[in-house]
Amino acid sequence: MNSRQKGKRGELECVHWLRRFGYTARRGQQFKGTADSPDVIAGIPYHIEVKLREALNLHKAMEQAVKESPKVPVIYHRKNRTEPLITMRADDWIELVKAVYPPTE
Repeated sequence: MNSRQKGKRGELECVHWLRRFGYTARRGQQFKGTADSPDVIAGIPYHIEVKLREALNLHKAMEQAVKESPKVPVIYHRKNRTEPLITMRADDWIELVKAVYPPTE
């Protein structure tokens, strides 16, 4: 399977995963490198970058997502025969946690 087919498969996997939770998701425009080109569009304020790789350089993937959009970057990634993971920057994650669980101080 070539990398383009693998990318499409990963993007569709992420789309179907988001749809299971009620989001209207679709593959993004495939014009690489512009702010309007996340791998997946789901009507949420995140730039979703999808990577299906056995050996993934997370920092490089995050740099790509940050460079492509002003939205909060999120990496949906998975190795073969494993469950998908979501990676985001720590400062973005804590803002999400604070929104759901406000600090008590």
